Amino acid sequence: MAEPRMAGCHHCGEPLPARPERLTLDGEPRDFCCAGCAAAARFIRDAGLADYYRLRSQPAGRSRAESLALWDREDILAEHCRTVDGSPGLREITVVSDDMRCAACAWLIDRALQREPGVEQVGVNAVTGRIRLRWHPEEIALSRLLERLAELGYRVHLAPDPAREDARRREQRSLMIRLGVAALGAMQAMMLAEALYLDFDRAMDPATRDFFRWITLLVSTPVVFYSGWPFIAGMLRELRARHAGMDSLIASSVLLAWAASAIETVRGGPDVWFDAAVMFVFFLLAARALERFARQRSQAVVERLARAQPGSATRLDADGGVECVPLAGLNPNDVLQVSAGEALPADGVLLEPGDFDEALVSGESRPVARAAGEEVLAGSQCLGRPVRLRVTRVGSDTRLSRLVQTIERAQEHRPPLARWAERLAHHFVLVLFVAAALTALVWWWLDPSRAFAVTLAVLVVSCPCALSLAVPAGIAAAQSGLSRSGVLSLTPDALERLASVDCVVLDKTGTLTAGAPTLLRCEAFGELTRDQVRRLAAALERASGHPLARAFEHVGLVPEASDVAVHAGLGVSGRVQGQSLRLGRADFACSGEDDGALWLGDDEGRALGRFEVRDALREDALEAIGQLRRLGVALHIASGDGEQAVREVAEAVGVEAWTARQFPEDKLARVRALQAKGYRVAMIGDGINDAPVLAGADISFALSDGSSIAHRAADLVVLQGALTRIPQTLALARRARRVLRQNLAWALAYNVVALPFAMAGWVAPWLAALGMTASSLGVTLNALRLQRVTSHRSTHSGTRPVADAPRAPVDADTAVALDRTPLAGRV
Repeated sequence: MAEPRMAGCHHCGEPLPARPERLTLDGEPRDFCCAGCAAAARFIRDAGLADYYRLRSQPAGRSRAESLALWDREDILAEHCRTVDGSPGLREITVVSDDMRCAACAWLIDRALQREPGVEQVGVNAVTGRIRLRWHPEEIALSRLLERLAELGYRVHLAPDPAREDARRREQRSLMIRLGVAALGAMQAMMLAEALYLDFDRAMDPATRDFFRWITLLVSTPVVFYSGWPFIAGMLRELRARHAGMDSLIASSVLLAWAASAIETVRGGPDVWFDAAVMFVFFLLAARALERFARQRSQAVVERLARAQPGSATRLDADGGVECVPLAGLNPNDVLQVSAGEALPADGVLLEPGDFDEALVSGESRPVARAAGEEVLAGSQCLGRPVRLRVTRVGSDTRLSRLVQTIERAQEHRPPLARWAERLAHHFVLVLFVAAALTALVWWWLDPSRAFAVTLAVLVVSCPCALSLAVPAGIAAAQSGLSRSGVLSLTPDALERLASVDCVVLDKTGTLTAGAPTLLRCEAFGELTRDQVRRLAAALERASGHPLARAFEHVGLVPEASDVAVHAGLGVSGRVQGQSLRLGRADFACSGEDDGALWLGDDEGRALGRFEVRDALREDALEAIGQLRRLGVALHIASGDGEQAVREVAEAVGVEAWTARQFPEDKLARVRALQAKGYRVAMIGDGINDAPVLAGADISFALSDGSSIAHRAADLVVLQGALTRIPQTLALARRARRVLRQNLAWALAYNVVALPFAMAGWVAPWLAALGMTASSLGVTLNALRLQRVTSHRSTHSGTRPVADAPRAPVDADTAVALDRTPLAGRV
């Protein structure tokens, strides 16, 4: 195989600098982006592993020279490693690398680590990125082995929950072994059965026939009792629970076929059905393995999030000293040092500006610049230069951990459609047992020699495996596609409810707009100057945590506010420099007439200042609204902002139905009114004031940069606040509904059509097993189509002021006339 020629660095494929590093490999000069990649290539060449460059289909990660001495700490080893039984000096650890891109990467890692002294065993899985390593710590440090991988371009993370990882690995290995035994047994049994089937005239010598049958008995027994044990164990559990299910039907069919065949073999009877038993087990295990693959794909996002946090942190003490501590040793208010290329170990506030890759935690593929004082989240990767941050949340309290826990809880629950399909399958099993009993009685009267074969075919051909797989496989695949598109589902039936949505209500501030308001104009009244009223307003806003605080973020010398209270839909009140102040609507702050501006007043109702604030339209708002309109949903804007601001945004995005000055209860009433008209309403919001209506809508989206209260009330969270992901999710939900209906229709139709043919004796048992399994594989493969999602793209290059945004055409047919009377409220 010819060695692929890289356009960039020969090792990692990244662009080459003006003066690249150069090294001769196999007689040809090769260029490298840095000395590290050149050193990695030199090691690969000198170690006799140069075949890696010819075998690979993707470039490696960039070589990194870094110290990983922290991995040698005894507390970290004790938490994440295990001692191999019978070998006290031998330890095992499982790590994960996201840089493995093809089988050649696994080959290189295995060969490179096996060359190191003290390494006992290496297991590398190129699909999952997991590396299982057994080594003698007294001969070589773990850090040296991991540094070798980093030098080759493979950075590693700790695998989440080693105990669960071991259990899953054992379960997967057991399934693959059982499937392999079933495959070998099925092939041998079918070859022997074919010789018996072709003996149409019964001309085969009885001794030869009996020899074939005894060999088939020996081959099929381990298939039935080892490969088929999961079904037998399931039947025993169902019998103890007095609840007949699929496992009861499967195991009884297999055991009946094997037992009857064994009896016929011993007594020299005319027919045996070993082939049906082993083929049934093999096909069912193959369908189960495929379903497990779909479920594992749906868990991928949870695993990536769970391993986004590093296993340790670098903490700075009051004297400027540095110490490495495990995550369990971190506390709020600790100051951490994070080097370039490392992931943040905890949520915190930056003490200096920096650039971060937030792809894992927010879905944003481009680096994000964060200023000093901004919040950064655990799992974000530091880029460019080291930064310091003050810890605010650690461990399970970080936003990353809470998201992982919420997703896992949601995935543990089965949606109503899945429970309905399971109940239907249970009732169908009972009907099928009755049908099989009647079939046996009728055929015993018509032709006793065929009664057992026909009854067995009835049990096998109509086994409702496809019916039970139809919904779980579809939901698992849809959840996988949802996660890959940058939307996290927080409730188990979110997609099912979203598919029926025909009306979308949007908040304005922070949803259609960027949530980065700017102060356009400031007026001061009385004895205060404009600088003074700006500082007073900034003090109240910053203490309230409201998005409007960003309009005052450049105000300096801001005093401290106390007794701050947020009045939903009205404004905020508090004490600043010993004075009671109110900031918000004119009728709330200073007993004036609401004009859409922000007013500052004192406790006597006197106006101290007036502020005009405007927010820019999100860069993808027009595209998202256009996609929603093409999906045929009615669009509404419900905002607590002033009438003029809401009108400008509504005209900019082309939405005719809008209301301004909405209290939270007004937004909820608006949604209730639409629901009363027969609409299935989706609400999109991000603020504290949106929590009631998010909870009251049929389905709700919260943007990831919104408040945590909104997240708790919503059904889905949109990462990085990308609005175009909302119509993509709606389209995916509708596709999922179609696929689930197709699966259910096919599963029911197959069982209804196949059952009469089997009862009529027109289907052989082995053919019944093939048809049943083909049905199960069909619904699973159809469900896997849902994993394909349209990637998020924005046609806009930046944030656009509302006044400059072109107006989209209004679809009058989808707009519902709403009362435009300005109501009280503030976003």
